[in-house]
Amino acid sequence: MKICIDEFRQRRKQLLRQLPENSIALVPAASMKTRNRDAEYAFRQDSDFYYLTGFNEPDALLVLMPGGSEGESILFCPPRDATMEIWTGYRAGPEGCIHDFGMDQAFNLDQLDEQMPALINGKAALCYAQGSDAGLDAKVASWLNTLRAKVRLGFSLPEQTLVLDKWLHELRLFKSEAELQVMQQAAELSAQAHCRAMQLCCPGMMEYQLEAIIQQHCAMAGARFQAYSPIVGGGVNACILHYIDNNAVLKDGDLVLIDAGCELDNYASDITRTFPVNGHFSEAQKLLYQLVLDTQEACIDAIRPGVPWGDIHELSVRLLTQGLLQLGLLQGELDALIKSEAYKPFYMHRIGHWLGMDVHDVGRYKDADAWRPLQPGMVMTVEPGLYIAPDNQEVDSCWRGIGIRIEDDVVVTESGHLVLTAGVPKSIAGIEALMRRGDGE
Repeated sequence: MKICIDEFRQRRKQLLRQLPENSIALVPAASMKTRNRDAEYAFRQDSDFYYLTGFNEPDALLVLMPGGSEGESILFCPPRDATMEIWTGYRAGPEGCIHDFGMDQAFNLDQLDEQMPALINGKAALCYAQGSDAGLDAKVASWLNTLRAKVRLGFSLPEQTLVLDKWLHELRLFKSEAELQVMQQAAELSAQAHCRAMQLCCPGMMEYQLEAIIQQHCAMAGARFQAYSPIVGGGVNACILHYIDNNAVLKDGDLVLIDAGCELDNYASDITRTFPVNGHFSEAQKLLYQLVLDTQEACIDAIRPGVPWGDIHELSVRLLTQGLLQLGLLQGELDALIKSEAYKPFYMHRIGHWLGMDVHDVGRYKDADAWRPLQPGMVMTVEPGLYIAPDNQEVDSCWRGIGIRIEDDVVVTESGHLVLTAGVPKSIAGIEALMRRGDGE
């Protein structure tokens, strides 16, 4: 499923209504990135640009002008070029941008430097993401200098330059029904891939082989790219939060942590599951795993409109600290341990993050100094974890080297919440049962 062009048009209208009067906004596309020598990485469009256009070609520029007499949405794009299209594929060109992508006007990219000073002239405010794109910063400086040189001829520069993010990223934070359908589909594909990895896992496999199983399942179902580099950490590697080497042997008796999610139509999924390489949790693994699972389920249950974002994290801290105290990994009084952050050697990250077109999606977490309340349409991850360093001499040896994280994607709804990633088991019994069935049973 893909987002329809009418929705992109509606998004532009929403943003235009919020922009200051007599302003102009600029949103650049991504450029191709060199991998090495003549080889380039697969192109991935800038999320802000794609959110407003659905246009998937590099080096374009979207110009928005509220109340523009000749149109409010203008796209500068690479021109049609029969020779280049033999090498790199079809280009929409200006006509295609108008006909297929709903732009009011469109021009070849080689007209950009000629037309932009005239478009900026007389505007009260210039809005764009200053500092995030060095190429655009340089171009804006050049256009403003062109105007500055013509001040005596009656040209004028914008009185202020504003950061566009505060309007655009707030729109992106709240997902439409169409967005949620794409995210649900991405989540379901990723859940199926995690199940497949559990079924095929066995001692002696390499971490990268589980990674390949995840990627192959998603790609065969139409999600060619992962939303981020997959993490497959067996044994002590699970204690490295952003471990992506994925090149170690999976050992009998160890756990393996997989953090992976595909991307579909530029929307991310993000799932983490931790399971025993041999299909059976040891007693120590069971105790820590159940603590993380109970914490995660309690945090998900707490999600509903009006609950401050920070409350979910504070709940995870309290429950995990209490569990560590009961298991003997911490000693002392609960509130004092929380205040002193004694849990941090075991739980050093927050409960989750916004999810959308970026795996760590845009949107404010606070208003002024207060955590903002959850609202319908927000999508967040819930991912508590415990990581017992292999060299931690403060705890019994049975715990050392165990890393566990459980993560799901959760939508805030009018009545509470919806878990998008429920298709992959996370209970001890459910995981062991799936792994017992194995491949094709």
